[in-house]
Amino acid sequence: MKPAMELRQGSTYRKDGVPYIILKAERHQSTSGKRQRAAEMKFKIRDLISGKTQEIIVLTTDIMDDIMLDRYQMQFLYAMDHEYNFMNQETFEQISMREEDLGDAVNYLVEEMIIQVLMYEGTPVGVELPNTVIREITYTEPGLKGDTIGRATKPATINTGYQLQVPLFCKIGDKIKIDTRTGEYIERAN
Repeated sequence: MKPAMELRQGSTYRKDGVPYIILKAERHQSTSGKRQRAAEMKFKIRDLISGKTQEIIVLTTDIMDDIMLDRYQMQFLYAMDHEYNFMNQETFEQISMREEDLGDAVNYLVEEMIIQVLMYEGTPVGVELPNTVIREITYTEPGLKGDTIGRATKPATINTGYQLQVPLFCKIGDKIKIDTRTGEYIERAN
């Protein structure tokens, strides 16, 4: 049991027997008016059983039943018909997960990638990616010289099919480092 203000993005908790994962956490406190409101936490959460997402607001002092999920190191094997297949690195057992369960992780998965699969009572409910990945640009337009005041970017597609904004100097074949938490370009990789 923890107060809500100690829970962060990626934390898991249980309410009425249903496990939830926190996708986004923001602290907010109103300072307007004669009476200040108590500090609140605004959470975007996902039900780990049904996959439904919602936003809730709780007081920072509310006690929440935090839980720990089991984590298994698994290798991504392949995707077929919106099903993603993984193999446990210790037992060689294979599991499959729906695209909805993976969320934005599908933008970075490549065959043979090792990731952490999160399990709740023996059921896979999500994955945990490294904070950064290196991927190759498969398509982008050539950068144009000209008005580059500020941070000029252009769209690029990486080898998983995900599209993001990159600086004008990036070209097809470049390997780039991407932040998996935000989906943003960090730097070129050597």
